[in-house]
Amino acid sequence: MFATLLAAQIAGALNMPCEQLGAIPLERATITSATSVPAGVFKRPANAGGAAPQENAPPPQPIPEHCRVTMVLKPSSDSNINVEMWLPTQNWNGKFLAVGNGGWAGSIQGYDDMQEALRRGYATAGTDTGHTAADGPVGMFALGHPEKIVDFAYRALHDMTVKSKRLIDVFYAQPLDYSYYKGCSTGGRMGVMAAQRYPGDYDGIIAGALANRHIHMHTANSYRAMQLALHPELQVSEAKARVVNDAVMKKCDTLGEGFLNNPRTCSFDFASLACKAGASDTASCLTPGELQSVQQYYGGVKNKKGELIFSGQAMGVPLPPLVASKDPPSAGAFDSIRILGFQNANYDWHDFDLDRDMPKIDAAAGFIDAVNPDLRAFKAAGGKLLLYAGWRDTGITPENTVMYYESVRKELGPEQGEWMRMFLEPGMGHCRGGPGINSFDSLTALEQWREKDRAPADILGRNRETGASRPLCPYPQAAEYTGSGDRKDAANWKCAAPK
Repeated sequence: MFATLLAAQIAGALNMPCEQLGAIPLERATITSATSVPAGVFKRPANAGGAAPQENAPPPQPIPEHCRVTMVLKPSSDSNINVEMWLPTQNWNGKFLAVGNGGWAGSIQGYDDMQEALRRGYATAGTDTGHTAADGPVGMFALGHPEKIVDFAYRALHDMTVKSKRLIDVFYAQPLDYSYYKGCSTGGRMGVMAAQRYPGDYDGIIAGALANRHIHMHTANSYRAMQLALHPELQVSEAKARVVNDAVMKKCDTLGEGFLNNPRTCSFDFASLACKAGASDTASCLTPGELQSVQQYYGGVKNKKGELIFSGQAMGVPLPPLVASKDPPSAGAFDSIRILGFQNANYDWHDFDLDRDMPKIDAAAGFIDAVNPDLRAFKAAGGKLLLYAGWRDTGITPENTVMYYESVRKELGPEQGEWMRMFLEPGMGHCRGGPGINSFDSLTALEQWREKDRAPADILGRNRETGASRPLCPYPQAAEYTGSGDRKDAANWKCAAPK
């Protein structure tokens, strides 16, 4: 009894006041502020990225009292990595959670995850990955700044984690027990990159909707936009896209849910929608050019050798209108070609040749792509990797996350479930949202797995707007309806192996 009481008193005890953290010396870094923040509702900075607040979201909940630390890290002479760290001043749980970013980053974006982490008793931190809007929009920060590219690729997150652990060590009167990471999209890339390059940084990693093939993804997206602009016959109108989507859902949405529970069980031959030779009315069929675009959208962009540049979309992800923009391709994707690849802000997209230039771009900036399947060191260190993606993700195809998962299994062997599992959410969009199962408690699942050796056999997924629930199953298993009862009730579903 006494030992339990003593442990409770020690837990979360502090070594020093918050404001004294500002005097802690850090190698190639400066603590710019250390301030005590009382409990209350968090006010999101105007320049913070991340997901926009949902229209029907519940009112914001307060976060506990904490020590807010801001730092600037300079691992190189051209580095300027902003970090924000929150350390609970009461009831610290002995753990640290690093959070990731989205898109090109450029600001600290993971405030939603940081708030939830703080409520659970975590110390938590996020970074802008080494650049801000002042360095230029999207990828322009990388023009003439090779060290900033390295920071964006992997160094910013690692250095933030090292410095955060140092501050935890001096702030609290007990050692750090567990270090975790959570991120989606670009944050997913950051997570698997950490497992590849710094296997000792985290005891567990949650990585969703992987943008781990950043260079190839952006190149493929840009290439498709270029082709649509150069070849109008490849364009697919909104009406034709509706023809495709209606046909796919008519065949594959057997439960009538408006999304596919398991797209891998759906097989659709788009050639069946091709217009008959000599047809005069093509309103409800696909011309040869339209069919080519649809097949590429779902089959992936490939070079002339048939090698995959980037994965196609999952079946059931709605085909959007494929039309040329006024100024193709968009800078968000094109900067991976003109800036990361060629260091030329005036690069003319008309000069681009996929077969000739993809190897050049890989040589210049391929280290940004976190594709190394050899995670032996992370596994040996006791790390747990929880991957996830939404089957209805229109931003980054879930097939890309599946591709990385399968590459690790090919490298290390098929049976890796004791340390790596992947969960695919039916009807979820990019990291969140969508008409299907679009939320689940990944952090609790990771804690139980790493700390108590309870590998998640399934995780309860929900859609809070519709009230639906369903078990999320470790791939390749998928939830299967038992055949009776409310399909919105998880009790009427079970995990089953593919047939």
